[in-house]
Amino acid sequence: QVQLVESGGGLVQPGGSLRLSCTASGGTIGGYSMAWFRQIPGEEREFVAAIKAGGGSTYYADSVKGRFSISRDRANSAVHLQMNWLRPEDTAVYFCAAGRPITSTIRTIGAYLYWGQGTQVTVSS
Repeated sequence: QVQLVESGGGLVQPGGSLRLSCTASGGTIGGYSMAWFRQIPGEEREFVAAIKAGGGSTYYADSVKGRFSISRDRANSAVHLQMNWLRPEDTAVYFCAAGRPITSTIRTIGAYLYWGQGTQVTVSS
């Protein structure tokens, strides 16, 4: 069973940048599509970005398009989320997920099999 661990969260000022990483143990993420979701307490978890198993196709929520970038390393041992021009509304717990969704479900929580515990991102001055 794949276990995912997120890192890289923290406190940053508006306009700043953070790079989140998600590493896997107990298996490889090479055969999985990977995604980032985020959640504010009391609200539903929402899709942020995803990258297909082959690494060639990426998908973004409209709210982060042009500011965030998802990538996976060549060894398929980690996936990253580069977050630039951060805004206070980006404040949330960010979760990494692995699964084998089809394109039409790649933004869907239920399409993912494995989840990390989350890392807090706070954007505040």
